[in-house]
Amino acid sequence: MGFDDFKKKKDFVVCIDSDGCAMDTMNIKHIRCFGPCMVKEWKLDQWKDEILFRWNEINLYTMTRGINRFKALAQTLLEIDEKYTRIDGIDALMTWVKDAPELSNAAIEKMLSVNPIFEKALSWSRRVNEEIEKLPKDKIVPFEGVKEAFEKIHESCDIAVVSSANPEAVRQEWERFGLLEMTDIVCTQDMGSKAFCIGEILKKGYNENKVLMCGDAVGDMKAASENNVLYYPILVNHEKESWKKLNNEALDRFLKGEYAGTYQKELLNEFTENLSQG
Repeated sequence: MGFDDFKKKKDFVVCIDSDGCAMDTMNIKHIRCFGPCMVKEWKLDQWKDEILFRWNEINLYTMTRGINRFKALAQTLLEIDEKYTRIDGIDALMTWVKDAPELSNAAIEKMLSVNPIFEKALSWSRRVNEEIEKLPKDKIVPFEGVKEAFEKIHESCDIAVVSSANPEAVRQEWERFGLLEMTDIVCTQDMGSKAFCIGEILKKGYNENKVLMCGDAVGDMKAASENNVLYYPILVNHEKESWKKLNNEALDRFLKGEYAGTYQKELLNEFTENLSQG
């Protein structure tokens, strides 16, 4: 289902990120797939340990957690170019991730004739998707409390996936655990940025104060802020507690119109403090 087919059913909508927010998938995907595939694609084994440490730092444990895969790739390759070895085409990749309206495999396919680095970036991204497909299914699970929260949310709200992840992976993961059946629209990397997707959802007639974005990264918070909607943070390493709090307290405040202001500010302070500790 695309934006044209999506219809507002309830007055409230909760937008939920997937990797690292609803699904406990961030660590395993980055540690086993994203970083190692980059090392292999660019033949960086000589500096493997240092580079993988930095990749995980950028993508998991600091304020850049959850950024688009191509932005993370460009940032990491730029540092590698400056510190370890020349990366041909890095300037072209940096310009693309800065200016392109969409950052996805489909978008990068259109850049293949511009510079050879785009072919390598696409090869890397495809290999990442293949490696993610091979991950043990018992390791790809929702955080504790997610399904119970979904059941409560869907009684009163529409639910939208708003994720920068690969669409096939998101659908498979959410369907396997019965989350997809409670989801009204799936917005992934092929549909635009998170901010764009929230904006398109707003066009369906929701009031800004009746839209809540749930995420685990600064990019999720910024996407909510750009659309003047509310934000609920899932705290890294405290995901179970975050989902319990959403289910037992925050959702009721959202539905009663008591979420904005002091309550949200307290949550945002906890969120930034938690990520800053990385």
